[in-house]
Amino acid sequence: MKPSVILYKALPDNLYQKLEEHFAVIQVANLKPETVEQHAEAFANAQGLLGSSETVDTALLEKMPKLRATSTISVGYDNFDVDALNARKIALMHTPTVLTETVADTMMALVLSSARRIVEVAERVKAGEWTKGIGPDWFGIDVHHKTLGIVGMGRIGLALAQRAHFGFGMPVLYNARRHHPEAEERFNARYCDLDTLLQEADFVCLVLPLTDETHHLIGAEQFAKMKNSAVFINAGRGPVVDEQALIEALKTGQIHAAGLDVFEQEPLDKDSPLLSLPNVVALPHIGSATHETRYNMAACAVDNLIDALNGKVDKNCVNPQAIG
Repeated sequence: MKPSVILYKALPDNLYQKLEEHFAVIQVANLKPETVEQHAEAFANAQGLLGSSETVDTALLEKMPKLRATSTISVGYDNFDVDALNARKIALMHTPTVLTETVADTMMALVLSSARRIVEVAERVKAGEWTKGIGPDWFGIDVHHKTLGIVGMGRIGLALAQRAHFGFGMPVLYNARRHHPEAEERFNARYCDLDTLLQEADFVCLVLPLTDETHHLIGAEQFAKMKNSAVFINAGRGPVVDEQALIEALKTGQIHAAGLDVFEQEPLDKDSPLLSLPNVVALPHIGSATHETRYNMAACAVDNLIDALNGKVDKNCVNPQAIG
């Protein structure tokens, strides 16, 4: 008999068929308590769990005593209670490699659109305001040869540094838990403490996961250290930034502009001041949102679950040490 798995995210037909070749698949709409209750027997017997954007916590795991592996169609896993998974020796698989280039593209797009006011001036053109030669009130700021500061030099940070260094001739500063010789050798990146990066960078780019240590890492104190001409970019996780402090820094001119793909609460509230500030580019968490990358993420997640339920956790596993 095939092991059973719960699928809580729609898959392309060929990937669904691949999953069915290995498992008995039960598809559900979400992981809300009422859904779990409705499919109680299926959850109780499932050995695998596959999907994204839902919370996997102790309450859910108590309903899934046979669960051996969960696979998320994402690189981030802050919606998983990793300690609870570890205690039950449940593998947590993710997709850390397939979205790297696409997210780096998005971050570079935020750098460019924030600096050159692309969204704002495009809307002004559509509104019929372009009636004569443009003046300084339409001008942006240069990107090329400005200093880029990257907070979090992982795969995406490296890909962003590559674009900045080779494409725009930008000096690169970075702050991370450890030195990255590859960044220093390939892109002439300079390691520095966070305060130095904030003080010297023209563009401060955040590429950090959400953990207890990174929650509200950037707040009023950090914005006060940045240049008044600096542009702040966040495509990591929203709660790494104190959003109220960011709003205040933008309103008062403490920083020049912001390009944001992530927020403390998502979707962003329609009454958020961020939506009325002209010096903000706000995207709906589209970092990895291309047809190609989302397909590749789903394909990776399917392969990850197949591997994990076959005892292979040598790659893409968040907690291999807990499996035993």
